[in-house]
Amino acid sequence: MEDVDCSAGVGDLVAVSPGDLSIVPERLQRREQERQLEAERRKQKRQGQEVQEEKSGFFVAAFSRERAAAEELLRGEASAERLEEAAARLQGLRKLLNDSVVFLAAYDLRQGQEALAQLQTALAERRQELQPKKRFAFKTRRKDAVGAAKVDAAPVAPAAPSPPLTEKGGPDASWACGFSNLESQVLEKSADELHQRDILLTELSNCTVTLRGNPNTLRLAKARGCKVLCGPVSTSVFLEDCSDCLLAVACQQLRVHTTKDTRIFLQVTSRAIVEDCSGIQFAPYTWSYLGIDKDFQDSGLDRNKNNWNAVDDFNWLARDVASPNWSILPEEEWEVQWH
Repeated sequence: MEDVDCSAGVGDLVAVSPGDLSIVPERLQRREQERQLEAERRKQKRQGQEVQEEKSGFFVAAFSRERAAAEELLRGEASAERLEEAAARLQGLRKLLNDSVVFLAAYDLRQGQEALAQLQTALAERRQELQPKKRFAFKTRRKDAVGAAKVDAAPVAPAAPSPPLTEKGGPDASWACGFSNLESQVLEKSADELHQRDILLTELSNCTVTLRGNPNTLRLAKARGCKVLCGPVSTSVFLEDCSDCLLAVACQQLRVHTTKDTRIFLQVTSRAIVEDCSGIQFAPYTWSYLGIDKDFQDSGLDRNKNNWNAVDDFNWLARDVASPNWSILPEEEWEVQWH
C-alpha cells in the first residue's frame, strides 16, 4: 500500500502543469515575476533606444540636406527670389528642429541651433547686399539742404520713436532693432519691423513694450518694472539683470540670468533655464493679438508643445527638493489685462 501511495503521489506531481504555480513557494513566485518584469523592461528600453536612434538618424539626414540647400541658395549672386527660397528653407529647418527637441541629444540640439543662427546671419547679410544704394541715399537725404529735405520728408519720417540700438562697442546691424535708455514710455513695433530680426531691449524703466510679430531672437537686459509682450520668437529669449518685470513670450529656448521678482507667461518647446535668480514665477502664454496665428506659422514653433512649467535651475542641484528660486504663478493670477 505504501508503494502504491508513493507512486500515485509522484504521478500527481508530474502531471502538474508548468503554468500552475500554486505549489511553488510564494518567494519563488515573486522572484519569477520580478525576472519577467525586468526582462520586459529591458526589451522596451531596447526598443525605445532603437526608435530614438532611428528618429535621430532621420533628423540628421533631413537637417543636413535642407541646410545644404539653404547654404547653396545663399552662395553666389543674391536675388530676391533666391533669398525668399532660402528664408523658406530656414523656416522649415526651424520647424524640423523644434519638432525633434523631445528625442535629440543635447549635442545635436546645440549643433542645430548654432547652424540656424549662422544661416540667419548669412541671410540677413545677403539681404543687406540687395539694397546698399537705398541705405546710402537715405543717409544722404537727411544731410541735404532744406529744399531737398522737403521733397523727401514723407519717406524719411519715422513711424515711431526708435532709438539706435547696438551692444556697447558692437557694430550696428540692420537686422537688429529695439529700444534703449527710456523711462515710463509706451513702446511698440509692428510685424513688418520685427520679422526675423534680433530684438534688444536694454536699460528700460517702467516701460510697456508691445512687439507684434515674429522676431528671430529677443534679449531683455537691465529692465526695471517693465511689461514686455512679444509675439513668437523663432529661436532664443534671454533675460539678464531684470527686476519686477512681466514678460509674455513664446520661443524655442528661454534663459534667465541674475533676475528677480519677475513673472513670465511662457510658451517654450525646450526646458527653460534660470541661473542666479530669485522670485521668478511662470505661467502659460496667454497673450494674443490679430495676426498671431501667422506669426506662429512663420516662427516654426509648434503651438501644441509647451514646457512652460519645466524649468532647470543651474543653482539648485537637489532633484528631490523644489528650487526656492522659481515657482508656478497661482492660477487665479493667470488672467492679466494685457492692454
